[in-house]
Amino acid sequence: MRPIFLALCAMLAVSCNSAKKKADTTIIDVSYTDNAPKLDGKATESFWNLIDWNSLNQNWIGGPYDHEDFNGRYKLAWNEQGLYLLVEIMDDVLYDKSEDPLKLWWNDDCVEVFVDEDNSGGLHQYSHNAFAYHVALDGNVVDLAPDKTPKLYNDHVRSQHHTVDNVTTWELALSIFDDSYTDGAKNKPVTLKSKKKMGFALAYCDNDSSAERENFIGSVFVPGEDKNQGWINADIFGTLVLKK
Repeated sequence: MRPIFLALCAMLAVSCNSAKKKADTTIIDVSYTDNAPKLDGKATESFWNLIDWNSLNQNWIGGPYDHEDFNGRYKLAWNEQGLYLLVEIMDDVLYDKSEDPLKLWWNDDCVEVFVDEDNSGGLHQYSHNAFAYHVALDGNVVDLAPDKTPKLYNDHVRSQHHTVDNVTTWELALSIFDDSYTDGAKNKPVTLKSKKKMGFALAYCDNDSSAERENFIGSVFVPGEDKNQGWINADIFGTLVLKK
C-alpha cells in the first residue's frame, strides 16, 4: 500500500503544480537596448525603428468604436535597468476629468501597464503578486495596494507623451519589482536578464467626456463574458521573453 500511496501523492503534487502554472500566451520577444530612451514622447532613438509594432485592439469594455475614435499600437525594449514602452494612440479626445489622481482614475484617458515579474500568474487585486499601473496624462501612476486603497507608484513608471493632431506618442520606462515589494519600505528593482519571462499586458482607457470610460482596449484576448480581468487576475496576461 505504501508505494501506491506515495505514487498518488506524487501525482497529486504534479497536478497541483500544473494547475498553478500560468499559460504562455501572446508571447512577445523583447529586444535589448544598450541605451535607455530619452523620455520625451518623440521616439527619436534609432533602435525603435528596428522593433516591430504590437497591436492594441482587444475591446475589454464598451461598445464598438471606429478608427478615428481610437487606434493603438506599441513597441517594447529592455535592458538591465528596466522595461521600455513606446505607445502610439490615435484618439480624437484626450480627457482628464479628476484632478485628484486617487479618485476615479480609471475613468480618465490613461495607459495601463500590467506586469507580473516572475510570470507566475494568479490573483493580484490586493497584493503585489503583479502590478496594474494606471499611467495618467499628468504622469501620476496609480495601483491598488494590499490595504485595498489606491496609492501612487510614480517611482515605478516614468513617462512622457507628445501629441500631434489626434496622435499621442507615449514613452515609458518601468522599473520592475517582484512580489516581495512592500509599501513604505525600501525596495530594490529587479535586475533584468536575458531569457527572463514576465507576464505582461497593456491597455488604454478611452473616455471622450462621459461620466465613465467608454472603452477599455487591451493587448491580449480574454475569453468569456467578463473581459475586465487584468486588474484582478494575472493569468490573463501575455508573456514577454527578454532577448539579447
